[in-house]
Amino acid sequence: MKSITIKGSQRESVGKKATKALRNAGMVPCVVYGGDEPISFSAEEIAFKDLVYTPDVHTVVINLGGTKINAILQDIQFHPVTDRILHIDFYQIFDDKEVTMEIPVRTVGNSRGVRNGGVLRIVNRKLRVKALPENLPDFIEADITEMRIGNKMYTKSLKTDNYKIMHPDNTVICQVRTSRTAIVDEVEEEDETAEGAEGEEVPATETDDVAAVKE
Repeated sequence: MKSITIKGSQRESVGKKATKALRNAGMVPCVVYGGDEPISFSAEEIAFKDLVYTPDVHTVVINLGGTKINAILQDIQFHPVTDRILHIDFYQIFDDKEVTMEIPVRTVGNSRGVRNGGVLRIVNRKLRVKALPENLPDFIEADITEMRIGNKMYTKSLKTDNYKIMHPDNTVICQVRTSRTAIVDEVEEEDETAEGAEGEEVPATETDDVAAVKE
């Protein structure tokens, strides 16, 4: 997984006055949990642009005057009116300890059902996974190529070699729904034609009728 470096300064005072002063100066108060004790720091709001305002996920290297802390984003609070970042919580990670994180799902392929007029609906755009930091993927790939109209893709069909998906096997990732413009798959049409041929009665010929009368 890609990493982003955030340069910050450790906070000595964590009271409401100090926090308000930080925000007025364009800084974001933050806390790192998961270590021996919580670490409070602040950084410029613009430093979080590539971490927050993106569909991608990243691990974070927090640089506090030369002391580097590896972490992941745990929680973030926004102002209800201005949408400015008010506070961020991070969780410290270690190379030998597994961590749980939400990873975005990326669909690949051209679904047969969509080609026939169906509509692809993404049910879960992110999935929780558990892995060592070095094995955390940038995204989870879901191949929809073979999906027809009415098909659903479940988590059990995904390849997860180095990480574990923390959802039940029957969790739906996406599905192809029918629409007014949808057409029947060619294979289904062929199957129906074959079934019709097998069940179709052959009309009696005149010869057969004559034979029946003589009997």
